[in-house]
Amino acid sequence: MTDVRITHVGGPTTLVEIGGWRLLTDPTFDAPGRRYAFGWGTSSRKTVGPAIAVADLGPVDAVLLTHDHHGDNLDDAGRALLPSVGTVITTESGAGRLGGNAQGLRPWASTVLSAPGKPTIEVTATPCRHGPPLSGPIVGDVIGFALAWEGQQHGVFWVSGDTVLYGGVRQVAERLTVGTALLHLGGVKFPVTGPVRYSMTARKAVDLCREVRPRTAIPVHYEGWKHFQQGRDAMEAEFAAAPDEVRRSVRWLPIGVPTDVDA
Repeated sequence: MTDVRITHVGGPTTLVEIGGWRLLTDPTFDAPGRRYAFGWGTSSRKTVGPAIAVADLGPVDAVLLTHDHHGDNLDDAGRALLPSVGTVITTESGAGRLGGNAQGLRPWASTVLSAPGKPTIEVTATPCRHGPPLSGPIVGDVIGFALAWEGQQHGVFWVSGDTVLYGGVRQVAERLTVGTALLHLGGVKFPVTGPVRYSMTARKAVDLCREVRPRTAIPVHYEGWKHFQQGRDAMEAEFAAAPDEVRRSVRWLPIGVPTDVDA
């Protein structure tokens, strides 16, 4: 059994410690207050800063970057951090833009993290669609990540990435047994595009969990920005009304506090 500790830094950013590995998801460390353009007339303002400053983060072995082109998943301070980490795993298009130590994966492609004295971790990219059908050319490529290593008791460690619920992400239920899932939520939408959603609501997350059946489902990426349309109170109400197996799986991490997870 390999110990897993997760620190929710804020937004999509988590520090995941696995058997000596220190992996960082979607680094966002800018101070609050600034407005970021997301393209095609959409933008948002950051309202809450990170619970841990980048200077206090400590060494990072690898960054799991679901996408590089939105400021709520990679901001200026997060981008400045990337050259100092061992490797950055992201989309193929994102690796082309970032260069340097970035490695790109297409959905269902895998790579391996290995180092002496640490468990070898297989990292597999999982599908995402960051908006409605046919929105890919507008919203850009996004991936999630499934992490597998020897000694896992309950299944892979899965980062959903920014996605709506659609056939591609449902493939996770068909292909993988998931132990712990970090679910990017918030029900994002923008005035300029009306009712169209760009990430999952809690209701859609319940539907996804009924299919994927994670042992532990951890909501992330639901706070700290103006464009999130569903906060924690609303999500808790949705999860409270979910079937027992889903309701029992949901675990809210205190932001900024290292938390052990049974993986």
